[in-house]
Amino acid sequence: MKKLGFGFMRLPLLDKEESHVDLEQVKQMVDLFMKRGFTYFDTAYVYHNGQSEKFLKQALVDRYPRDSFTIATKLALFNPNVDKAKQESMFNEQLNNLGVSYIDYYLIHNINKERVPLIDRLDTFNYLKQLKAEGKIKHLGFSFHDKPELLEEVLKSHPETDFVQLQINYIDWLNPVVESKACYEIAKKYHKPVVVMEPIKGGTLVNLPTKAADILKNTNPTASLASWAIRFAASLDDVFMVLSGMSNLQQVDDNTSYMEDFIPLSEEEHKTLDSIVSIINNSIAIPCTSCSYCTKGCPKHIAIPKYFSLYNNEKMFPTLGFSTQKMYYENLTKDYGKASECIKCGLCEKACPQHLKIRDLLQLIAKEFE
Repeated sequence: MKKLGFGFMRLPLLDKEESHVDLEQVKQMVDLFMKRGFTYFDTAYVYHNGQSEKFLKQALVDRYPRDSFTIATKLALFNPNVDKAKQESMFNEQLNNLGVSYIDYYLIHNINKERVPLIDRLDTFNYLKQLKAEGKIKHLGFSFHDKPELLEEVLKSHPETDFVQLQINYIDWLNPVVESKACYEIAKKYHKPVVVMEPIKGGTLVNLPTKAADILKNTNPTASLASWAIRFAASLDDVFMVLSGMSNLQQVDDNTSYMEDFIPLSEEEHKTLDSIVSIINNSIAIPCTSCSYCTKGCPKHIAIPKYFSLYNNEKMFPTLGFSTQKMYYENLTKDYGKASECIKCGLCEKACPQHLKIRDLLQLIAKEFE
């Protein structure tokens, strides 16, 4: 397979509602992706308010032969009260959502320290081994947003794992919180092929400080900012797939153009990215990827990733006088809770793969925009 995968997590929307996807544009995106020889599609039970798998069925499965594409989706064990019956019914529901009889790459969604005891109680790995023996899944794996030490524990305990999905990008490669490189080295140590998620860090790496963007554009005027990030991840030897959560037809066109005949980064290009990392680290305020896991159970319906994005833009591209970021913030608060309305319940921080101190950061947002 070509190394670029289509992530069904950030599809184009018709309005602000996550389940109101522009399906006609998604079909055009899928058609272009397939036309250029790319076949890997990644979705999950929870994406787009639980509708992403159904969108994939309509845009892909209903329109192409089953042997012409590869599907990856995930078992969402986010509710601590889930039982074995629910685990089984969820998988069967996913088959129905996707309209398929088997899933090529099936993952336990976001294994972390808090979730490991639940996975052990449900005997999830053995359940997936059974599904694999029955031909209902082809490859067994998991996505991971935690410490490399825990990753090693899980891989040591479950040698049946076929692959792992890790957050890897050039800004997180040596980040002391995410530890992309250390996690990658653990996967390599246990001979597990890697799927990369968040190669552009939720769009952060295409919204660079002006100085950083100018360096990349001057180095290669024809290369998009996204191409630098995706090629960084794809250049790693043990990576077999890099996911991009593409949101419009133009992004599909761009990503497939340079990944169709992929050329790994040169040594000089790596050095260029090292300088970009220094600039970004001195500019970015909140390293949020906009995955929106933090918003799922927020009792005040606070648009946390949207507010963080506005704050980052305000700090990265400061303006004199009138602030457009503040205007956007005020518009958003018509539909969402204000940052100052946070009751500090902590549900967001438990869900955050980046381990951000969201409650403290929301106080910064309130101070900045309110």
